[in-house]
Amino acid sequence: MLIFDLIRMALRSLVANKLRTFLTALGIIIGVGSVISMISLGEGARKQTLETIAKFGTNIISVKPGQKSRRHVRSGKVETLVLEDARAIREHIDRITGVSAEVYQSAQLKFGNKNRNATVRGTEEDYYWMSNFQLDKGRYFADTEVRTARRVAVLGATVTKNLFDNVDPIGKTLKVDGQNFLIIGTMVAKGALSWFDPDDQIFIPVTTAQKRLFGINYLQSIDVQARRIQDIDVIKQDIESLLKRRHNIREGQDNDFHVQNSAEWLNSWGNAAKTFQYLLGGIAFISLMVGGIGIMNIMLVSVTERTREIGIRIAIGAKKREIRQQFLIESIFISFLGGFIGILMGAGVSMGVSKLGGWDMIVSVPSILLAFGFSVIVGVFFGLYPANKAANLNPIDALRYE
Repeated sequence: MLIFDLIRMALRSLVANKLRTFLTALGIIIGVGSVISMISLGEGARKQTLETIAKFGTNIISVKPGQKSRRHVRSGKVETLVLEDARAIREHIDRITGVSAEVYQSAQLKFGNKNRNATVRGTEEDYYWMSNFQLDKGRYFADTEVRTARRVAVLGATVTKNLFDNVDPIGKTLKVDGQNFLIIGTMVAKGALSWFDPDDQIFIPVTTAQKRLFGINYLQSIDVQARRIQDIDVIKQDIESLLKRRHNIREGQDNDFHVQNSAEWLNSWGNAAKTFQYLLGGIAFISLMVGGIGIMNIMLVSVTERTREIGIRIAIGAKKREIRQQFLIESIFISFLGGFIGILMGAGVSMGVSKLGGWDMIVSVPSILLAFGFSVIVGVFFGLYPANKAANLNPIDALRYE
């Protein structure tokens, strides 16, 4: 019997029981839709996480005071980094494009009759471009203003909006904890993150922050930008060696600082997002397996219902292989139908969640092919046993079956 005849017979059998065919395919529909939705959610979360981390700059190496414990909590003194450490890194470390010492605290900002609390971040002249900020108006402060501890400030977009509305802030005077600062620039908005708004801060020279505002002589961070991501490990080692010599740390002693880089954050967050994606995908694949078991159950019922038909076909010359192929084709068609509808459902759910919830959902071609291919494999795997059972029926017993 030609394969086209077997396909036609399988389709006729499925169409004759439309509701049962649909209910059988429902498990596959839900499974495939879940696979696509879950993988899309996981991929979207991973992309959003990596983009969020990239907002703070790429190829960045951060030197922090104190030791780094296993749980990423600093211990020991946090006054071990000074401005001279940052300048030594700038002068003696190769393969870098920028260095910025940092201190930061919350302070009260006031302009006219408006006031609010925001983060005041003391930095050096390289900070804004290292951290992927862009100037909207004016300029960032220069090295001479850092060295002379000038009272100048550059405003983040949220501060500009909240304090100045439609007024051009350039050249205006802003009070920071009661001290007057000349506004020389404003930043383009980066966009708020879930735990932090990088636009709700102002930037002033690090020396001004230390001497005139916070009353400290230590640093809270030194950011270093590597020229190439491949150089990060070498630069980290060079920075550690330099600071050990400067801080008189002998061999075997614990460092009073720790060095980390953005690549580590990217890798750790990326791996966490991948794990989350695999978890969601695994749950969805379980639902596909449940759908496959449903196909096997219904096909076994179908074999029982059509036992006499099978016996007649064997009696008039149908081969076991043809009986097996017909039931296998029916099983594959059910999984094929479920996979197609599941793809439409999964893509629709992903786009709906993306629009309504504001989440990033990425429906990729590989996820569609993976889910669809797996649904067909499930159809073949769970349809094989019922097909073999039908093919191995004894024709005499089948003809006697009522």
